[in-house]
Amino acid sequence: MGGWRIVHTMGLKITRLTPMQGFCAESGGAITLFLATWLSIPVSTTHAITRAIVGVGAARRVSAMRWNIAQSIVVAWVLTMPAAGIVAAGLYALSALFPS
Repeated sequence: MGGWRIVHTMGLKITRLTPMQGFCAESGGAITLFLATWLSIPVSTTHAITRAIVGVGAARRVSAMRWNIAQSIVVAWVLTMPAAGIVAAGLYALSALFPS
């Protein structure tokens, strides 16, 4: 269910992709991921593919992009890191209360 929502947002809501644009976005994302792996750089596959889709959509024409959706995705990325850290710190503090 969640996977389909991501595919729907990426392929239809940010910008409408043609099959050729989808191929170019997936190829560009894959090349980026292979290069990052070869260089031992940790990257997020979702971020790489999303940026490739935004790049393909913007290459067609900037007005074809729904920038408010792209902005929401970027805000979620920025908030995810500190939120994960706070939750992890809370769980660690909770585990200290119950030593094994």
